[in-house]
Amino acid sequence: MENFGCRASRADGEAVSDRLRSGGLSEENPAAADVVVVNTCSVTAEADRAARAYIRRTHRQNPAARIVVTGCYAQRAPQELAGLGGVAAVVGNSHKAFTPRIALTLAGPQGPPVDSRASGELIQIQGTQAASASMTVVWADDRFAHSFLEEAQLVPGTQTRPNLKIQEGCSNRCTFCVIPQTRGFSRSLPFATILKQIDGFVAAGGNELVLSGINLGRWGQDLPSSQVAGHRNFADLVRQIMLQTGLPRLRLSSIEPMDWNGELIKLMAEYGGVRLARHAHLPLQSGSDAVLRRMHRRYRPWHYEEKVYALVEAAGPALTLGADVIVGFPGETDAEFQETFDLVNKLPFGYLHLFPFSPRPGTRGWTLHAEHPVEAAAVAERMAALKALASEKTKAHRMRFVGTELEAITLHTPSEIARMNRTFTLTENFLPVELEGKLSANHLVRLRITGFDAEGTMQAVGLSLE
Repeated sequence: MENFGCRASRADGEAVSDRLRSGGLSEENPAAADVVVVNTCSVTAEADRAARAYIRRTHRQNPAARIVVTGCYAQRAPQELAGLGGVAAVVGNSHKAFTPRIALTLAGPQGPPVDSRASGELIQIQGTQAASASMTVVWADDRFAHSFLEEAQLVPGTQTRPNLKIQEGCSNRCTFCVIPQTRGFSRSLPFATILKQIDGFVAAGGNELVLSGINLGRWGQDLPSSQVAGHRNFADLVRQIMLQTGLPRLRLSSIEPMDWNGELIKLMAEYGGVRLARHAHLPLQSGSDAVLRRMHRRYRPWHYEEKVYALVEAAGPALTLGADVIVGFPGETDAEFQETFDLVNKLPFGYLHLFPFSPRPGTRGWTLHAEHPVEAAAVAERMAALKALASEKTKAHRMRFVGTELEAITLHTPSEIARMNRTFTLTENFLPVELEGKLSANHLVRLRITGFDAEGTMQAVGLSLE
């Protein structure tokens, strides 16, 4: 199984992998596997290219392997992927729930049938002739009726801090974004299902769980009252997780700025650094009001700034703040980019995810790019400037913690690091740290940051172990 893309996509991949293991399959190197599942992203042209390159490389190394392609790229351009050599099935996000069954069937007789006449559920939308001259079957439509994977109980295992995807799709219509096409409208996991998953995770010894979604802050707004138990918004859900479960640490993945309402920020003040990770990722995309309007984003730069300072006041200076920024959106002028640079420079970011604008077919951004493209040289220059600034801010943020004590969780440590008598950890405020000594994954530890090694990696000594 190979995963591309965001936390929500990775959560999908983890669920598929679990189902395949439950079906009797074991994980192998792609060069020796009978079936290879590729979970794709399509947020940028580079994401598409990376997925195609992986599929072609896998087919060259293992021509006999049957490749199953799912995810956002499979939804957006299924025929394009079906034409690649070695691809036996393309499963769009609309039918992602059936991916494990399809892969099990291709792996051998232990898998259940996936023919629509036999299962009564799967719908073969299209069939196409692949380059390998074998029939590639495509499952994809625009109803997204089978997009939510029924997840097996999450436990700490290969993923020490697994993602629990509680929300799928997005009802916003940002001009640059293809997600509404590839994942459909916003849909939520019922309240009772979420609490059951968390209770099971805690019972299995889990210590940190990450809530993820495509538009996480919109959780619950599509659900009938019977499925939200009176807790219709995301802040209510987080409070009930704190009140009704024994989860030691909850981490929230990316949440849109306008969804950090007063109640959610209040929860950061109440539980931040105790049971709620002091880590907030707020997509920015641009610091220019004019560019945000062209993007159809639902906030202005001053709104974003207000949310950041409210979060810092609630969580304290140990908060690690992250953001996504798009460089070179159609029509972006030097002055508009400078507004973004100045806002990023002003705010206390701990890290940034930077992306050059990538026009996606079928979006308004595709047309805007054709009408008002930004020169590639200008995009490269602006990316370099922001990367340098981001690096400075990350270093400054991490330097502040030298000599301080933080809570962390131990992760699976690569053998080359373990041989140096070190353990990978992640602090509750999202700092990657190498801890002196050898510990297995999934321990909560208190540590003291001692400094940085020659490569700039944070180092620490342990103070206590839970």
